[in-house]
Amino acid sequence: MGMPSPLLAVNNISVHYGKIAALKGISLRVYPGQIVSLLGANGAGKTTTLNAICSVVPITEGDILLEGNSVKDLETHLITRKGIVHVPEGRRIFVDLSVEENLRVASYMYQHKRPAEFIEKRDYVYSLFPILHTRKHQIAGTLSGGEQQMLAIGRALITGGKVLLLDEPSMGLAPIIVEEIFSIIQKVAERGQTILLVEQNAMMAMEISHFCYVLETGLVTYQGTPEALKNQKDIAQAYLG
Repeated sequence: MGMPSPLLAVNNISVHYGKIAALKGISLRVYPGQIVSLLGANGAGKTTTLNAICSVVPITEGDILLEGNSVKDLETHLITRKGIVHVPEGRRIFVDLSVEENLRVASYMYQHKRPAEFIEKRDYVYSLFPILHTRKHQIAGTLSGGEQQMLAIGRALITGGKVLLLDEPSMGLAPIIVEEIFSIIQKVAERGQTILLVEQNAMMAMEISHFCYVLETGLVTYQGTPEALKNQKDIAQAYLG
């Protein structure tokens, strides 16, 4: 029995902003059903990596494979359709629409073909986030930051993807809300969802991750399991305080 193939493989990608190299040859592997974390300081290239995977920024070299097929030259909406769904930092929900309308908009990929599937996915999201069910008629812009983050994740689950890219889900949230969000991310993964997570809160990310990559100035400087990472004294001190 060989190793499973990676669901998402990032092979030696570089990204330049003008003459500045933001990523200098990054490689990552994300296997089915895993939570993989990208850790590192601000400006290390974590968000750029997610943006490169979904074609928000162009890569200057390297390749990105989903289930063995290159997606590097596809437009963002086609990458989403193939199954890489991005929840960017800052949540980007439709603030003027209700919670339920936000979820409905996220289902446009398939809903006109399978309305029953929307209902099933919506009910799954409401089971994960009961507060969203309570507030389903509320305008999304009036939700708390934590509720907006739940809605952003819920929308991604409704769009439905093979890999969920989560960028800084804890950003700006109170610690107790962060814990709730992380336990939900873990629950979603236990249901078989593969997740690539970018997170400033390294301790929380490591609690739920199967594998971690540490980025510094556009390079992967360390990779390993959370346990191995905690045993690397210099890394533990730099990232885990």
